[in-house]
Amino acid sequence: MRTIALALLLLPVTALAASSFDGTWKMRADSLKVSGKADEFAIADGIFTCTSCDPALKVKADGTDQKVSGHDYYDSIAVKVIDKNTVEETRKRAGKTISTVTLTVSADGKTLTGKFIDYNGEKPATASFTQKRVAAGPAGSHAISGGWLQSALSDANDALSTVAYRMTDEGFSMSSNGQSYKAKFDGKEYPVEGDPGKTLVTLKRIDGGTVVETDSRAGKVTDEVRLAAAKDGKTITVTDKDLIHGQTTTMTLEKQ
Repeated sequence: MRTIALALLLLPVTALAASSFDGTWKMRADSLKVSGKADEFAIADGIFTCTSCDPALKVKADGTDQKVSGHDYYDSIAVKVIDKNTVEETRKRAGKTISTVTLTVSADGKTLTGKFIDYNGEKPATASFTQKRVAAGPAGSHAISGGWLQSALSDANDALSTVAYRMTDEGFSMSSNGQSYKAKFDGKEYPVEGDPGKTLVTLKRIDGGTVVETDSRAGKVTDEVRLAAAKDGKTITVTDKDLIHGQTTTMTLEKQ
């Protein structure tokens, strides 16, 4: 899962006062929307390909660990065909499992349902999701093949959906499932502690209720995240532009 940051402009004399963003926030799963380029993958002739992955993947779909390179969070992937509609994918880093996902296509071939566990944080993050088909797969390929765009998220546990923030005049801090950072509004890069992908964040305050966070890894900008706080202090609207995959995700966080 990706890092979220936010801030609120306060007068200098109120540096020690609590901001509207201070506290714990939880994602409202039914608010999540994804637009842009589709996820594109296929299984044909015993080979799994993912052209929307960065870098693209092409490995055997025989259930064994296949070494890959150039990916921020994993160095091997195992793709196992369970049946004609179901596939299980396991990703590892240095021999340790970092995520598993089971993908199942509906009988009419129009919907892909997934259940995943992600171990990159302090506690396992879990959720279910659905994706709608936007493109057919190659003739004779497995049912999961084609283009898919996420349409819903459900059953997200606290490890995935909860984040805490603390704001000052100079900057703010973020903490979520064992990953955290303290950053200033000075245009410099700050590391996300506990993140195995070694994400760096740069923050820009737009106005009193809007902040833009720029994420980068290995010298490449990956995401631009805009956070807009409601005037009543009860919600935050998050707009995450994934520059690598050409997708935009929006969601609402609610004050706990």
